[in-house]
Amino acid sequence: MKKLALLATTALIATAAMAQADQVRIGIAAEPYPPFASPDAAGNWVGWEIEIIDAVCTAAELDCVLTPTAWDGIIPALLSNRIDAIMASMSITADRLETIDFSDPYYNTPTVIVGQRDMEMDATPEGLAGKVLGVQVSTIHQTYAQTYFEGATELRPYQTQDEANQDLAAGRIDATQADSLAMDDFLASDAGACCEVKGAVEMDEAILGSGVGAGLRKGDDALREAINAGIAAILEDGTYDEITARYFATSIYGN
Repeated sequence: MKKLALLATTALIATAAMAQADQVRIGIAAEPYPPFASPDAAGNWVGWEIEIIDAVCTAAELDCVLTPTAWDGIIPALLSNRIDAIMASMSITADRLETIDFSDPYYNTPTVIVGQRDMEMDATPEGLAGKVLGVQVSTIHQTYAQTYFEGATELRPYQTQDEANQDLAAGRIDATQADSLAMDDFLASDAGACCEVKGAVEMDEAILGSGVGAGLRKGDDALREAINAGIAAILEDGTYDEITARYFATSIYGN
């Protein structure tokens, strides 16, 4: 961890002028994604990722403002300079790296299939054969399902994971694929009593990525270094673990 601290200090010094000069517009998905990010009754955005964004920006001395943006347009918004960074549980994948850069990862959790309790299935093409699987559009989960499950499995797209969860609870679909932690709140709810985790999908890093990072325009090295420094700093000083403990029972940082 001493190396992390040294890197953080060096990067913070190098980017101090940039950090103090401009407001950084952090793009988050406009669609609720609890427990990572969702609006409360007053319309204020709350959740684990919102607190992490605040902590990273504070540690990096960045003047950040949350900018909710429709998920399926969030990369175009970055490329057209309407936002400066994406921190919206976006996985670092080879396809995305062709278009944008990423910071260091700030969390990494398994991808799971959640299905009806009374149905026999598992997280394999054979186990999902003949089932109706809900996936959120423009996500790694849709890409993975189209690659591995399409054909034998009927895929039903949804604009948000909440909509997929609602149809799962109502019995209109048999299962959904999503991030394991993103499904925790649903499974703990009354509506989620219908369902259970059927297993984690087989890892394909080319599709599922190597963790979640902040998406950045290519060439925006100063901002990438500042965000990396902020991530390193909150890992080093315990802020990351303190925030995580308020939401999750185990570490979600990964390796």
